[in-house]
Amino acid sequence: MSSVDPQPERPRKRRWPIWAAALLILLGGSYLLSQRSMAPKGAAKGAKARGRNARGGGAIPVSIAKVRKGNMGVYISALGTVTPVYTAAITSRVAGQLIEVHYREGQMVHKGDLLAVIDPRPYQAAYEQAQGQLQRDQALLHNARIDLERYRSAYAQHAIPEQTMATQQSAVNQYEGTTRLDQGNADAAKVNLDYTRITAPIDGRVGLRSLDPGNIVQANGTAPLLTITQIQPITVIFTMAEDYIHDVITQMRAGHTLRVDAYDRDNQTHLAQGTLLTLDNQIDTGTGTVRVRASFSNGDWRLFPNEFVNARLLVKTLTGVNIIPTAAIQRNNDVSFVYVIDPSKSTVLSRNITVTTTDGLLAAVTGVTPDETVVTDGFDKLQDNVKVVPRKEPPPETANP
Repeated sequence: MSSVDPQPERPRKRRWPIWAAALLILLGGSYLLSQRSMAPKGAAKGAKARGRNARGGGAIPVSIAKVRKGNMGVYISALGTVTPVYTAAITSRVAGQLIEVHYREGQMVHKGDLLAVIDPRPYQAAYEQAQGQLQRDQALLHNARIDLERYRSAYAQHAIPEQTMATQQSAVNQYEGTTRLDQGNADAAKVNLDYTRITAPIDGRVGLRSLDPGNIVQANGTAPLLTITQIQPITVIFTMAEDYIHDVITQMRAGHTLRVDAYDRDNQTHLAQGTLLTLDNQIDTGTGTVRVRASFSNGDWRLFPNEFVNARLLVKTLTGVNIIPTAAIQRNNDVSFVYVIDPSKSTVLSRNITVTTTDGLLAAVTGVTPDETVVTDGFDKLQDNVKVVPRKEPPPETANP
């Protein structure tokens, strides 16, 4: 009987330390979670705020401006067209050959200046013929009047019948009518002769020439020889809403001169300053507007006929109003408001305002007081009681020597 040696027994691994460590970790995590959930929310927010402050992100940087008290005008802005007071399209009143031109294109001319000459010889001859006819008939009239006086003396002495004197009286009347007709023909011929010299009817600037010397021009032709446009003074016509008519007419009736400024199409460059001239006599029912004309001296020729400009009419001036930058005004559901800074806490509070009028970058408002500080930029994260810090303005640039 054979015997088998028994195998040695393997020692068992001790795993209980691993399970114990895992159990301790699980219990510790549960405890931390329970403590965190039991902490007050305000403390958590305070911790977050302290964390942000530690990182330097607590106060929001903003741009600010002071509320100041001053005067501001109430303006009406509209797109207008530069319109000359007078424009004359010069045509010839008589037909003939253009023999002289006495102006340059773009030249400033004055009323009565000679511009062009039509060949006057045919009209000079017609005038002389009319003068000769007039002189002949005047001589016949003079002789008829002498005979009439003689017939009257003879009739007074009963030397001739009354019919002879009456016939002579009719002859005198006939010659008088003939001489008046001759005088009219002579005057007409003189007018036609004067028409051969074309003169400027107004002061203004001459446009481009459309006909050169040597060409035959027609009387009262459709194509003008030249055009003269008055430049100084000049007017601007623009439209105004009917809501402002009462205010404007009230100022005009009181004898006040209303100022009008003209700006370029971009509304950036000031071109000229003028005064309100008049309003149209009716309102356009389709648009609810009335046309307005303003006059400008245009001494520097900044305004050019038919140029589009932006017109600004100063209706009245508000005095002693609170003025802030328009950039400070925020709007929400048709409510205008600003963020006002509390200097003691360096926090902001929103405040409703009423905008009275605006003038480009500034606005007159109610709801704030002078010397208060409002935020003009940096609104993205603003809300009530949020701390803010004014931004440091960059130093002005200096020109390099």
